[in-house]
Amino acid sequence: MTSPTVKLNNGHQMPLVGFGLWKVNNDTCADTVYNAIKSGYRLFDGACDYGNEVESGQGVTRAIKEGIVKREDLFLVSKLWNSFHDHDRVEPICKKQLKDWGIDYFDLYIVHFPVSLKYVDPSERYPPGFTYDGKNVVTGNASIQETWQAMEKVQQKGLAKSIGISNFNSQLIMDLLRYAKIKPATLQIEYHPYLTQEGLVKYAQGQGIAITAYSSFGPQSFLELDMKQAKDTPLLMEHNTVKRIAEKHGKTPAQVLLRWATQRDVAVIPKSNNQGRLAQNLDVTGWNLGKDELDAVSGLNKNLRFNDLVNHGFPLPIFV
Repeated sequence: MTSPTVKLNNGHQMPLVGFGLWKVNNDTCADTVYNAIKSGYRLFDGACDYGNEVESGQGVTRAIKEGIVKREDLFLVSKLWNSFHDHDRVEPICKKQLKDWGIDYFDLYIVHFPVSLKYVDPSERYPPGFTYDGKNVVTGNASIQETWQAMEKVQQKGLAKSIGISNFNSQLIMDLLRYAKIKPATLQIEYHPYLTQEGLVKYAQGQGIAITAYSSFGPQSFLELDMKQAKDTPLLMEHNTVKRIAEKHGKTPAQVLLRWATQRDVAVIPKSNNQGRLAQNLDVTGWNLGKDELDAVSGLNKNLRFNDLVNHGFPLPIFV
């Protein structure tokens, strides 16, 4: 089984279901990617900040060498980190990331956060994280316009087939569209029934920008980070509304949460090391929830954001 695709505004096709590489351990990452490809996954969502791009590429290389897939069968995604927003830093770091993956181009290259941090040389620390010196967060001087124009050059030079944004709000997108020569193909946001962001989704989709959801299971992804807010929030997969709908359809609560997104043309990027759940997470497009069920899940909205940089201890209130 492989995922159906959504057509991006530049004509490229992106799988509606992919595999997210956030928090995939380095020692298991290559095997995880390889096994996910064998299970039918074709989109892999990575990032500089995840620190596992070399291992992700090793999994891809193995699958290609064994003839399981060709490079053109895959949709490989990575992200520009905040420390490399200066115009002259964007292309070099993209090339480094491509080298780490062992590939010639990304299918999609995304601005990870709409915030510029002071440059950290990769030879000193990589990935650099949020701090400049291991302790202090120091902002940079690059504007979003400067960064986006460098991203456009990345696409024009063939280093990425598409470029996109992540964690942007509507106001930032409106501003970006005033000067962009290449419209963002995608917007990646935290999106789950506790944070439905309906206005943002409607606006972006209305501009022809495809939405990708991260943290589709809400607080689940943040428990291992020891986040108090996540610990204090009832798990979506244990919510009676979700469990009732899952039982009716003969699906798992996780499948219901993912189908709630994909049925609204929102792509998802769950991850799992369990072979059974890998298959289940792919099976979230060939069946439908009723309108009343979609509305019931949406009704769980609390405007509750977990991936707020302030929650992680960084004084960068970008979602205020």
